Amino acid sequence: MMQKYDVVVLTDHRYVYPSKIDDYTKNVLIEDALVVNALGKLGLKVIRLAWSDPDFDWSSTKSVLFRTTWDYFDNFTQFSKWLNTISKVTTLYNSEAIIRWNIDKHYLNELKEKGVHIAETLFIEKGDQRTLKDLHKETGWTETVLKPCISGAARHTYRLNPKNITNHQDIYELLIAQESMMLQPFQNNIVTEGEVSMMVFNGRFTHAILKKAKVGDFRVQDDFGGSVHDYQPTEAEIEFAEHAVKACKEVPLYARVDLFKDNDNRIALAELELVEPELWFRHHPDAALVLAKRIKENLLTLSC
Repeated sequence: MMQKYDVVVLTDHRYVYPSKIDDYTKNVLIEDALVVNALGKLGLKVIRLAWSDPDFDWSSTKSVLFRTTWDYFDNFTQFSKWLNTISKVTTLYNSEAIIRWNIDKHYLNELKEKGVHIAETLFIEKGDQRTLKDLHKETGWTETVLKPCISGAARHTYRLNPKNITNHQDIYELLIAQESMMLQPFQNNIVTEGEVSMMVFNGRFTHAILKKAKVGDFRVQDDFGGSVHDYQPTEAEIEFAEHAVKACKEVPLYARVDLFKDNDNRIALAELELVEPELWFRHHPDAALVLAKRIKENLLTLSC
């Protein structure tokens, strides 16, 4: 079959033809447009679609680029089946293997074994019968953050302390019966200093931003009122970010490395986002062209 497109830029169904454009949706459209336009400037044939589009023939494109597929964790069974199907007929950026590896935050343990410093983390496997009080007693931690191993946009992320831990036991029991969870000591510097997002394309740092939580909250995502600021990282932060990406099972085409200073004031990895991270092109538009060039180079390599 003749391939009609070089790249399909993936979003989710809410953002294909939105009927209402609020600030959040506007940012999605701007981010995707910057990528689509950058790819087009390089002479690539591009279309933007929802990953769940039921009518598109995925074999008609040379590649697909995951960008704003921000509903995949709410429809994970469907997404997983779709991912398995399209990986057989086109090239994925990032690859199916690295997407599946990155979706489950157990990957943090693998990076730790390769010398990437992460926050202290207790992984709690599905079906565990210990209570939240049991877990806090065993670890000796008093203030913690609880979240699922497969998640996004701070889904079911809770800040726990001795005063509220009992109130979260019921929701925890429902969650742990269905999925694995992770518990970490609360990181004070995220509240006071924020979290740094480092963008790394093909193993090389390009740009960074600083995310800060609103007063009274600990979640830095803009979904919860967090703010975004320009940021010039240190050489140590750049080195850390590039090392974290190169420690992956394969070097991804794009990555967002979220860093913070832990309670011992050491640079630590919060998360490595390789599936559909916000890459903040609207703060650094030139970086969209950097990504587009990497994609074109990769496609040329594949065609040789």
